Amino acid sequence: MECGIDGIIASAADNPEALRREAGASNLLIVTPGIRPAGTAAQDHRRSATPAAAVANGADYLVVGRPITATSNPRASAAQIIAEMEEAGALPLRPIGA
Repeated sequence: MECGIDGIIASAADNPEALRREAGASNLLIVTPGIRPAGTAAQDHRRSATPAAAVANGADYLVVGRPITATSNPRASAAQIIAEMEEAGALPLRPIGA
């Protein structure tokens, strides 16, 4: 925080709210990678989370790659992930670049 960072990358398992308290910055942005839709394999991620779990834990931005890019219908996969986030209490979302 002393260096002027706006945020950090942290898994959903890292408890974003605890990280904010530890940093002394309630506005610290949390970027969470390893997002996998409910019912799908974690693949090579050891600390993956569902979109709903990451949002519920306090993540600000989710990093989703293969669950969208490695499917035959990327648009439907992205819509499923957004729906999971909205069900978890995130505001209505619009994907970046949409």
